[in-house]
Amino acid sequence: MRVKLFNKALFAKTGTALTVAGIVGLALSPMTAGAQTVAVPTAENPFGLPADITLFGKTDPDRRTATAIVNGYVITGTDIDQRVALVTAASQAPIPEDEMLRLRVQVLRNLIDETLKIQKAEADEIGAPREEVEQTYQQLVGQNFQGDNKKMEAYLTSIGSSSASLKRQIEGEVAWENILRRNITPFVNVSAEEVNEFLKRMNEAKGTDEYRVGEIYLSATIENRPQVLANAQAIMQQLQQGGSFVAYARQYSEASSAVVGGDLGWVRLGQLPPQIAAAVRTMQTEQLQGPIEIPGGFSIIYLINKRQVLMADPAEALLSLKQISISFAPGITQAQAEARVEEFGNFIKTVRGCGDVDAGAARIGAEVVSNDQIKAATLPEQLRNILLGLQIGQATPPFGGIQEGVRVLMLCGRDDPKDAGAPTFAAVMDQIEQERVQKRAQRLLRDLRNDAYIEYN
Repeated sequence: MRVKLFNKALFAKTGTALTVAGIVGLALSPMTAGAQTVAVPTAENPFGLPADITLFGKTDPDRRTATAIVNGYVITGTDIDQRVALVTAASQAPIPEDEMLRLRVQVLRNLIDETLKIQKAEADEIGAPREEVEQTYQQLVGQNFQGDNKKMEAYLTSIGSSSASLKRQIEGEVAWENILRRNITPFVNVSAEEVNEFLKRMNEAKGTDEYRVGEIYLSATIENRPQVLANAQAIMQQLQQGGSFVAYARQYSEASSAVVGGDLGWVRLGQLPPQIAAAVRTMQTEQLQGPIEIPGGFSIIYLINKRQVLMADPAEALLSLKQISISFAPGITQAQAEARVEEFGNFIKTVRGCGDVDAGAARIGAEVVSNDQIKAATLPEQLRNILLGLQIGQATPPFGGIQEGVRVLMLCGRDDPKDAGAPTFAAVMDQIEQERVQKRAQRLLRDLRNDAYIEYN
């Protein structure tokens, strides 16, 4: 069981609960003049909902007091406040009032689903043992506060949350995994033929591009499209201002990948909807794009990484580098600095390889620092792309400024990783199995919602 703390906050993904309100108001509310259009049920509109409707009673469910009773279990306003605090602690930008309202509604839905999962596990006598919940909580304390429970408690209190709220979330995740492990996983079968066909397709695709993509998916219908689009645009704005993609995916995404922060894993363009594939093809690593309209809703895409199928990942190469740098005396004029940089640039052009660097640098007062164990992936993307295109003995263009100095990096050696082999038979079988488990899990959760007795206050 994996539980991760992102920016010292834990997040959970759950789905939606259905509500009914304003029944009493039906007899007291005046009818609006005009007849409603009668619609015929279709595949796209199975309920035959008219485009123009007359509402009775309360019409704004978001204004309702955010508490609920789920099969007898009470979810309080404090529960919601403390869980919201866990989410907002990861956001680096202030959250607007309207966005906060949407977040509270979503958190209530999350807590309802969490309660349904815990109740289902208890009914099946496979609930989360208190010892396991406590053990997972202590792992988080160790990862973030070196095992100091008092610091963990102080942090949670400072953001408006509590250890009880966090442990309740852990309990929900453990309970759900227990349910899947006993009630779903044993009944999912993957044949050897399916695995071999998958491996065959991978080998045929060797050398083609594949992408590690994160997705936040929001479903939409014709009726609620404007509202869902507005929600997606608000989420996109928060992400662009520094919000955690993983956190928002776990809270808002309606795809099964939400539980892992929206990570779709490594995919090829042909495996993605055409609209998303077209966007991913033009994206740079660590770039966001969206909302992108696709059949059934909207997606926000984050390109985590890019590589070629079954080929070595250049970012895993070990580089031997020499950094050659010059600094500037305090009070130096712009003209003097430009002359110094020009001298430095001319020197770099005359260097015939790494063996020339030390002696030549001493003549112009430059400093040299060597490192022969730099992994390309650890370098800033712009520098990484330049260095991976250099030959041994070549250097990057000068970069920097008067305050931090001007420098170049010279490539003195490169050890490329071996070509990535195809995943093992067992790994592919596990991947296909997990995809099927998640689909069945979504159906089970939907059934739990449909059978639940939920009362809103």
